[in-house]
Amino acid sequence: MSPTPDTLTERLQELSVAQAEARQLVNELMAQDPHSRADEANEAILKHNPRRFVLFPIEYHEIWQMYKKAEASFWTAEEVDLSRDLDDWNNKLTANERYFISHVLAFFAASDGIVNENLVNRFSSEVQIAEARCFYGFQIAIENIHSEMYSLLIDTYVRDVAERDHLFGAIETIPCVKKKADWAMRWIEDESSTFATRLVAFAAVEGIFFSGSFAAIFWLKKRGLMPGLTFSNELISRDEGLHCDFACLLFSHLNSRPSVATITALISEAVVIEKEFLTEALPVRLIGMNGDLMCQYIEFVADRLLVELGCPKVYNAENPFDFMDMISLQGKTNFFEKRVGDYQKAGVMHSSKEDTEFTLDADF
Repeated sequence: MSPTPDTLTERLQELSVAQAEARQLVNELMAQDPHSRADEANEAILKHNPRRFVLFPIEYHEIWQMYKKAEASFWTAEEVDLSRDLDDWNNKLTANERYFISHVLAFFAASDGIVNENLVNRFSSEVQIAEARCFYGFQIAIENIHSEMYSLLIDTYVRDVAERDHLFGAIETIPCVKKKADWAMRWIEDESSTFATRLVAFAAVEGIFFSGSFAAIFWLKKRGLMPGLTFSNELISRDEGLHCDFACLLFSHLNSRPSVATITALISEAVVIEKEFLTEALPVRLIGMNGDLMCQYIEFVADRLLVELGCPKVYNAENPFDFMDMISLQGKTNFFEKRVGDYQKAGVMHSSKEDTEFTLDADF
């Protein structure tokens, strides 16, 4: 049974109040936290390093291995076959499912650009070790591929030009998307917060803000529809999981860190925003998911992130979605099967047929 409009309004108000309280708590704890930017002046990964331009000898082997793992997972948008998706979109999805997917894609299309804004303007210049800069440089390229993929998905599914423009401008035209984008931008523009605090914030962006939407798309996969969407979702969710893991790894190399209370409050604020996004503002019930279970899943993901950041769990939530436990393994298997099976069909010849036609007329 769907909630009544009055119930939805009340729930939205509750979540709005909860977010305001969480924001206030974060600000208060940051003001009280003895951890400061001055403390980071002597951090090994942040202090001026004249050898930052030279890669070898590798000093931070765990960070380097994370970069090599990212490199080994490289893919391009041309490798995702969307030929079946349009028929599913037009003839097999409900109007609610189309609405939900298009708005999730609208958030994703903008979010990767925001992540890159942070990497280009802040993190890449702040971090002074070559191994981490390699990872960030590669992450920027991967986020560009994600952005291209989401844009292609919207371009393929949404034929109405006005609606398409509305979705591409989501951070200005769709309030629930804008709220998440504003939260991320707040940390990019914050000149007073420490690198460690902002590292936690963007771990929350990639670990929490993306998690519910990933789960929702995987939920649709069980119907056997939209293979291009679900395959790209596997690839992108794997990448974002690695990016979140990298943030936690880099965090572990910092000696000066925010207090556990500050980290917990920051993660909790992100949880409230994500709950609002997927249970009220863009409710998962539109695609037949249980909103309460989605809230539980977001709490489960947040607990896992808190533990990776060296903090105790807050929610003690179990994973309510068994299908999410197998995603990383399935995604890896499908990734390599797809690359072998569909390589010729999904190559760059889709983008430029002339360049791939065999001819003896070329000059040598």
